[in-house]
Amino acid sequence: SPQGRSKKKSRKHQRFMERRALLEQKGLLSPHGRLGSQTLLEESEAHAILTKANGTTALRCGKVPKPRQVISASLSPSASPDSIARHHSVLLSQGNGSAKKVRTSSLVLRPGKYVAIDCEMVGTGPQGRLSELARCSVVNYEGDVVYDKYVQPELPIVDYRTRWSGITKQHMKSAIPFKVAQAEILKILKDKIVVGHAIHNDFQALKYFHPKDRTRDTSQIPVLKQRAGLPVRANVSLKNLARHLLHKKIQVGCKGHSSVEDAQTAMELYRLVEVQWEKELARSLPPQPPSPITDPTADSSQYMDDRYWPTDLMTGSL
Repeated sequence: SPQGRSKKKSRKHQRFMERRALLEQKGLLSPHGRLGSQTLLEESEAHAILTKANGTTALRCGKVPKPRQVISASLSPSASPDSIARHHSVLLSQGNGSAKKVRTSSLVLRPGKYVAIDCEMVGTGPQGRLSELARCSVVNYEGDVVYDKYVQPELPIVDYRTRWSGITKQHMKSAIPFKVAQAEILKILKDKIVVGHAIHNDFQALKYFHPKDRTRDTSQIPVLKQRAGLPVRANVSLKNLARHLLHKKIQVGCKGHSSVEDAQTAMELYRLVEVQWEKELARSLPPQPPSPITDPTADSSQYMDDRYWPTDLMTGSL
């Protein structure tokens, strides 16, 4: 009956309005009826009708223009350092606020992809000349502490080096064995891009080698030294870089260094020049050879040639 059809139409319109209000609340649909910039729908062309498809509510639109080709501002959390650097480079080459896009890109990755580390060492062995790990701190991109523990060296401590390390005999009461700490720390560093200052010393204390393309050493960044007005070839301390570029004082007083503060400072310095540094790293990356399968110049018929077949298969067929 006309009345039944009217009620059905009214319920359908009500569901449509509820869905539209929900989309507006989530920011996917503006109050004027336009979808977000990513879909680029014109108001006159977006005749949105809610339909039930497979038991779920779906949005059906009229004529939809082809979206612009835009480099995504996000990367997969499993992206390799090479792809991260090249992604930075592509965004930077686009101009028009591309630096902002680079920072948005990195923010997607940073919570699980970037960490900064600093270690404090004490003296062991003859006359305390050997340096062994006594404290390790790891912070994330935002500077939040994700690891900070005192570590018992494998050899007896001869020199606590308190003036620099901040380590005392009291700290060793709560220290964990080196092997335990090493396993915990390396688990955190796995697949991460690790930031640090003169970071080779920290890796040496951990008895560990981190991949070079995943390492960001703030003592080796020319752009940082240039910004600070210091010679590019000079060995500049973290303390001096922090004073010149971050306008803050670290490693002051007689209680020694704080590995947490030093790790946070290294990350701050990295963030200060991140875009430019990653762009320079992307330029220095060697070109990747094309895969034989995806190389358009490769003749697919050659793969049927006997010389491309595994030897064991050829032997079995004789």
